[in-house]
Amino acid sequence: LAIKLIKAINVFTFPTGLSDSFNIDVKRPRIFQGPKGAQFGYKVLPYEAEGQKWLLVGAPWDGTEDNRMGDVYKCTMGEETDSTCTKLNIDTKLGDSVLQNVSKQMKNTHFGMTLEDNKGDSFVACAPLWSQECGTSVFSTGICMALNETFQSKEIIAPTAQRCTTYMDIVIVLDGSNSIYPWYEVKNFLRNILNFYFFNPEGVAVVGVLQYGEVAVHEWSLKDYQTVKEVLAAAKNISRQKGQETRTAYAINMACTEAFSPERGAREGATKLMIVVTDGESHDGEELPQALAECEKRNVTRYAIAVLGHYIRRQQNPDSFINEIKYIASDPDEKYFFNVTDEAALNDIVDALGDRIFSLEGTGVPGYNTTSFELEMSQIGFSTHILEDGILFGTVGAYDWDGAVLKESKSGRVMPSRAAFEKEFPIQLKNHAAYLGYTVSSVRLRNRKLLYVAGAPRYRHKGKVILFDMTNDGNVTISQALTGEQIGSYFGSEVCPVDVDGDGFTDVLLVAAPMYLGSGNRETGRVHVYKIKRALFSSSGTLQTHKKSQDSRFGYSLAAIPDLNHDGFSDVAVGAPLEDNHRGAVYIYHGYQTTILPAYKQRISASGMNPTLRYFGRSVTGQMDLDGDGLMDLSVGAEGQAVMLSSRSIVQINVSVEFVPSSINVIQKNCQRGGKDSACVLSSVCFNVASHSPGVENSTVEILYNTTLDERKFTSRAIFDDNFQKHAQRVLEARVGKTTCSTLRFHVTDTADYLRPIAFSLQFRLNDSRGSSMLDQGYPTSTKKLIPFFKGCGEDDECVTDLLLQAKMDISGSRQNPYVIRSIKKRVLIEVTLENKKENAYNTSLRLFFSRNLLFASLAIKGDPQSKIECTALSSNTKICFVNYPVFRSLAKVTFTLEFEFSCSLLLNRVQVKLTANSDSTELDETRHDNSVHLFAVIRYEPELFISSESHLNRYEVHPSRAFTEGFGPEFKTSFKKKVQNLGCFPVSNLSVAVHLPAMAYGNSYFLSVSGILADNDSVVSCVLQNTTDMVRRNQSGVIPVHYEDLLHAERLNCSNSWCEVINCHLHKLEKNQEVAIGILRTLHDDFFRKAKFRSVRIISRLILGVKEPNLLLLGEATQHRESALEVIKPKLIPISLWILIGSIIGGLLLLALIIFILWKFGFFSRKTPEEERKEE
Repeated sequence: LAIKLIKAINVFTFPTGLSDSFNIDVKRPRIFQGPKGAQFGYKVLPYEAEGQKWLLVGAPWDGTEDNRMGDVYKCTMGEETDSTCTKLNIDTKLGDSVLQNVSKQMKNTHFGMTLEDNKGDSFVACAPLWSQECGTSVFSTGICMALNETFQSKEIIAPTAQRCTTYMDIVIVLDGSNSIYPWYEVKNFLRNILNFYFFNPEGVAVVGVLQYGEVAVHEWSLKDYQTVKEVLAAAKNISRQKGQETRTAYAINMACTEAFSPERGAREGATKLMIVVTDGESHDGEELPQALAECEKRNVTRYAIAVLGHYIRRQQNPDSFINEIKYIASDPDEKYFFNVTDEAALNDIVDALGDRIFSLEGTGVPGYNTTSFELEMSQIGFSTHILEDGILFGTVGAYDWDGAVLKESKSGRVMPSRAAFEKEFPIQLKNHAAYLGYTVSSVRLRNRKLLYVAGAPRYRHKGKVILFDMTNDGNVTISQALTGEQIGSYFGSEVCPVDVDGDGFTDVLLVAAPMYLGSGNRETGRVHVYKIKRALFSSSGTLQTHKKSQDSRFGYSLAAIPDLNHDGFSDVAVGAPLEDNHRGAVYIYHGYQTTILPAYKQRISASGMNPTLRYFGRSVTGQMDLDGDGLMDLSVGAEGQAVMLSSRSIVQINVSVEFVPSSINVIQKNCQRGGKDSACVLSSVCFNVASHSPGVENSTVEILYNTTLDERKFTSRAIFDDNFQKHAQRVLEARVGKTTCSTLRFHVTDTADYLRPIAFSLQFRLNDSRGSSMLDQGYPTSTKKLIPFFKGCGEDDECVTDLLLQAKMDISGSRQNPYVIRSIKKRVLIEVTLENKKENAYNTSLRLFFSRNLLFASLAIKGDPQSKIECTALSSNTKICFVNYPVFRSLAKVTFTLEFEFSCSLLLNRVQVKLTANSDSTELDETRHDNSVHLFAVIRYEPELFISSESHLNRYEVHPSRAFTEGFGPEFKTSFKKKVQNLGCFPVSNLSVAVHLPAMAYGNSYFLSVSGILADNDSVVSCVLQNTTDMVRRNQSGVIPVHYEDLLHAERLNCSNSWCEVINCHLHKLEKNQEVAIGILRTLHDDFFRKAKFRSVRIISRLILGVKEPNLLLLGEATQHRESALEVIKPKLIPISLWILIGSIIGGLLLLALIIFILWKFGFFSRKTPEEERKEE
């Protein structure tokens, strides 16, 4: 067998998952074209005749525009793809006398609307719109033809075709007395009625004429004339008898006793019908009862026509005359009695009289309207079903389109009455047009009982399907009725019994509702599944379709197909001709055991085969191998086209892979590749090809397969020898029923990963270009084998290890005594020791989880320089570290230090670290308790806050002699400012700031008060002042303030000897390196200090900083308190002497006079004249 290596990469594609394709070959369809407008493809039927196989295609609109006779085409199934179809010309096979004594209309019959294989020796083609004439009425009774293997007519089947009131012997009793005038109008009436009704090519009716006046004469007898031409000639020459009397009773008696006698041509079994035409009351009226009695005895039906011309011309009352004529006419009068104004008006009733005479013979079911249709519009052949002993027909138009069924067999014809189905189709709903018989079939129960199935898609607008038994005498017993769910869904328009397991008994009944409205009010269609349980069918869900909701009319056609996928169970095809914008589709469903699997196995879309196909799926069948390969093929009808789709054989492929050697030993390498020692492996891939499909023994299939080493790794640890890549692709020709093998060599490249096995993955498919076979979808198309590395763990090659993990953290803290982090630069050190106390541990890993307020900084190994630890982040706070990868040897021990930093972005009140050691080697449960360590410590953060104070006035001097009009000292703006600055790396939230300001002495005397608070950022800090006298005193009730007279003995004023005003501030959030300032404006009350006796006093203000979240933050002592002082001094008052003041003034005046004298002496006060200045110049 040829094996070819494909060196190119990505030559093959291997689709994953299920697709819409299975073993129906959609790439090579055989499409047959028919004439335009003929509805070619309406029905399809595979058929074998004349030593070859054909595809019969119904074209019910074949013919000219004014006469759509319809026909059937036979399409050859040769090897040529453009095989032609030949018209059978069924209309020529009907002949001119296929139905004796039936008046038929051979126009627009639409042959080919139904095609059924009649047990192999013939097939049945039907024209349900084949019609017959009765008077002016045309009734579509339908007709079917059985054609033999030479496509010649074998039998005409028209069980509902009827003679118009069967045979009719008609005698016209014509009044020829003097009062009839004008006589030519009577002759015209006679010719018209004879010409239009009384004769036809089949000779249904014969007529005789008896004229009377005073005497009665046979103008001609029933046997005298047999053609229209003859009788019209006799009528033309008839002359009036005349006479003064009208002896109607005598003429009627003579007609009944003589004219209807065998001697004058009366036929046995023919209906006797008398037409009496007269214009006046009889002169022998007293003899009418006896004459009419003779007629009743001989079953003569009487039509009576009263001509009122004589009475109207004489202006006489005709009531008595009309009553006599009604007495002559049979009952009821509204059907058998006529009256006309004069002789000329006789021609106006010709059509009405003919319709009444030639209406079809009915069954006359009691309780039903006798004017309703019974079998006149039965449309036999609208649906057919071949039985073992005959044919079951659906008569959808019977009984006013309520419908019925009819069985035609060798033992006779069975036509149930209208009342037979009254249990499920009540009489009161008779005008609702249920369309019973729209589809017919049969099921075989496990008790071997045969039940007939009929659908009525318009029953109560929801549809119904009945299952019933029917005896040869027409008695019907309905066993079960299935009802539709939705109005207008046409539930029951198609039914399909399926014997899934082939045991001869029906397992499933499918019922279609092709106009079922799905989501979006679209006619998606639905097919209901009913499974047999205890001789009854129960609902078992519906068949699934394409997920995209659309107008598809899913279920328009159904077909049970014998085992398409060759698993021993029958399958089902469902047509959806409106799917894909009226392109159409067919769904294939597989049978399993005794049910049909609801999910479709293949969706055959017309758009994927040929762009010209429309309404693909309007009919579907699959009962024969048409292309000669021994496999069942599918035939599908479309608009103007028919498609034959071949099925493909199905093969099952089992793959096995073997390796030599069975494991990879990288210590003792067995080959050289690229000039280096390497570990080489020979792989053997074997394909065992089997098939349950017929005709594939010893045939070959071409397998395309793709192999990959380490498919999930970007860099493979092994490569194939042929192309030095991780992929290899080959083509292998294998024989069905045999095992075919191929070898591939590969070698291991340098890698540190010697623990995990190397994966050898293989995917395969069949070469689609051949199109002969396909893979069974139930079998895998890929396999994966693992090639292990040699482990060195004893004879059993199973490594049993015992890992011991120990760890210690350099900080500790509990709820009662938490560890305080005073500098964020502080690091946490964890010393870890991992020891392997037993056999080699492969792929040893240490999973490290740490709380989110820690940042991994470093790992340092202590001791053994040969140890190796590599860590990889799994998430922001999880790492995995591989220890001495790939193998942590037996009795090995490694110690290392983990270093963590504290996070500046996330603060938690605890730190925790979890370490878990694991390996791919086996470790017993009893030794796993020491594989994990959990370290934990409660912590608090001490924020790095700096508090400073600024004051524009640190000392104030009181002037005892100064007076102020308002009694207050000066207001010192920006006199006091407190700043809080965050010098740490993390933001601080929810701080409280309390500023205590001494303000009030004994007797509610203010010496210093707050006049304003200035915060430089309201979004960061908000402050509230408690400054009312009552509030200050109430909050400091235990304080005894100092009296102003005792101020000389107090060096300090603070909140212990004075009442203080308190400013409470809330610091919302202080970002790192952010500061906030709180400015306080205060007013000094000078009069207090002027009247007090003291030399100097310090007013001490105090700032207290606190936290609102003590479980996270902790403030140091130096940070919690800050004080600032304002010193107030009062100098001593010294008096000035009067003599000193007088002496000072005199001394000043003498000094001023001396200065003036000296300036005068130097000429400071003298000035030259202008003339003296010119002389000097």
